[in-house]
Amino acid sequence: MRRRITLTALALALATVIGGTAYATQAGTAPNPSSRHRSTTLLDTVPERGVLRVCTTGDYRPFSYLDPATKSYTGIDIDMAKNLATDLGAKPRFVATTWAELMDDLTAGKCDIGMGGVSVTLARARKAYFSTPYLVDGKSAIARCEDKDKYQSLEEIDRPGVRVIVNPGGTNEAFAKANIHQATVITHADNTTIFDEIVAGRADVMITDGSETRYQSKLHPELCAINPDKPFTFAEKAYLLPRGDEEFQEYVDQWVHLATHDGTYDGYAADWLG
Repeated sequence: MRRRITLTALALALATVIGGTAYATQAGTAPNPSSRHRSTTLLDTVPERGVLRVCTTGDYRPFSYLDPATKSYTGIDIDMAKNLATDLGAKPRFVATTWAELMDDLTAGKCDIGMGGVSVTLARARKAYFSTPYLVDGKSAIARCEDKDKYQSLEEIDRPGVRVIVNPGGTNEAFAKANIHQATVITHADNTTIFDEIVAGRADVMITDGSETRYQSKLHPELCAINPDKPFTFAEKAYLLPRGDEEFQEYVDQWVHLATHDGTYDGYAADWLG
């Protein structure tokens, strides 16, 4: 009797093991998440397509600028985009976007990467990945040189009678909404001509990234960057990537790391910033 019970128990145990193995084998016929990820990663798709689609605003020198006459893009991040595309065995295709539409265009799959002086923010990080940062930056002021001593602090800027100009849809507008309460805020849709408004006297100050104030003060001798080495905020520039594609993110991270240490990025930046 005891032998029969033992054999029966053994048979049931074997059936359980075999059944479990069969179930595991059957379940294993479906690709696991990592294999699915590998089959759809942009690290494979971009070389196969032969095109790297780059969303860029084209209105933020020195990073991205669309020349209205030639319809061609130039800038530090445009050069970086070309370099990344070459490394992936592809050619860059620049997809026009705006700061207000950049995130939607990326998440909708209109492009593979967002480039052009994109600041790292937690709001953006909830919807997309960021690459390793390539530049530390922060919000600074720029004004006519004869007025620069009047706007040395945020308190001196945020006063009645001061006209603060801002472009819509990005971190500049968000900073102005959060910090400018007494000064008049002027929204100017065309970021490529916004500094001409200050030169012409139709606005007094713009608060933007220190890197842009440095460049624009060289482009417009009438304007002075105000304390760009002591910005109001801490920020970083990075490249915007589709959320969920870890393999592509890791590749871009490694590419950024190399480019910022082997002189590639500095070489492109020197062409614009000196």
